[in-house]
Amino acid sequence: MSRPRLIVCAGPELFASFFPAAQKRQLTRFFEWRRDGARQLSGIKRLAGAEALITTWDSPSFSHDLQQLAPELRIIAHCGGEVKSRFARSLFRRLTITTAPVPMARATAEMGATLLLYCARNIDHYREQLRRRSNRIYADLHLHGSTESVIGREVAMIGFGRIGRALVDLLRGFDLRWWVYDPYVAESVAAKYPARLVSLPTLLSKAHLLVLTAALTEETRGILDRKRLACLPDGAVVINIARGGLVDLAALTKEVQRGRIRCALDVTDPLEPLPVDHPLRTLPGAIVTPHVAASHRRVRHEIADVVMDDLKSFFRGHGVKNRVTTAMLERMT
Repeated sequence: MSRPRLIVCAGPELFASFFPAAQKRQLTRFFEWRRDGARQLSGIKRLAGAEALITTWDSPSFSHDLQQLAPELRIIAHCGGEVKSRFARSLFRRLTITTAPVPMARATAEMGATLLLYCARNIDHYREQLRRRSNRIYADLHLHGSTESVIGREVAMIGFGRIGRALVDLLRGFDLRWWVYDPYVAESVAAKYPARLVSLPTLLSKAHLLVLTAALTEETRGILDRKRLACLPDGAVVINIARGGLVDLAALTKEVQRGRIRCALDVTDPLEPLPVDHPLRTLPGAIVTPHVAASHRRVRHEIADVVMDDLKSFFRGHGVKNRVTTAMLERMT
């Protein structure tokens, strides 16, 4: 049998980060494939004969025109989890479109755990004290002790999907009690975790430590606006490992500048990369990382494995495990 014709939509460096030698050998074994780094749909060569595409976050946006440009196309396997903004809605009905979110969930949860522990112990404060030409912090701690810890604390979370649940699992040994706002999660699901579902106003009033893990939808965009940020207790910490659009960045910056709350952000869209002169890059009480949560090469290789498994299964006639349907889109980023 002839091998299915596949185009991998990625530049050479991004492609290499997903597909090392072992995965490239798999591609060659199962597919007649080539790589195309075009950033515009019209620039992809020989698209008309393609039966499958592998896409990445550097791939073009795919409009409904794809159906005319690639009449033989049957499946698109996306290296990542975000698809709603990348593909026209009509394509989800005509084609099989898959994602690979599972490998990213645990890595993103790890980042959340890192930032939560770091902020709960107020590490930045102590680092700043030790940058000074003084040892007063030693004397203060000797006499009075510290008050910072995460053990046994209450932690608030907005969103309780794969990432949120993975984060709770990672931190079970710390005896945390989680207050969760997610109107789409059933009580029976939350009952499997040390988590209690509450309303958003109730959660905000308790959110001394607040972790954002929700998808960015029309419903959640700006969920932490100026008014809701003002509802957080003094000294609260906002940790965002999900999507920058969940937070009013300007309002958050003002709160941090005032010293009323702190933040730890791995995502800052719509300003991403964060401008080099943005206050949050240097403000005391602010930690900003460059969208590093799921960027590990190992995670990318695992994503490639998921994509390859779905593609091989599809062309063997067995279906796929990670298809995205139109019914799923409203609750996805």
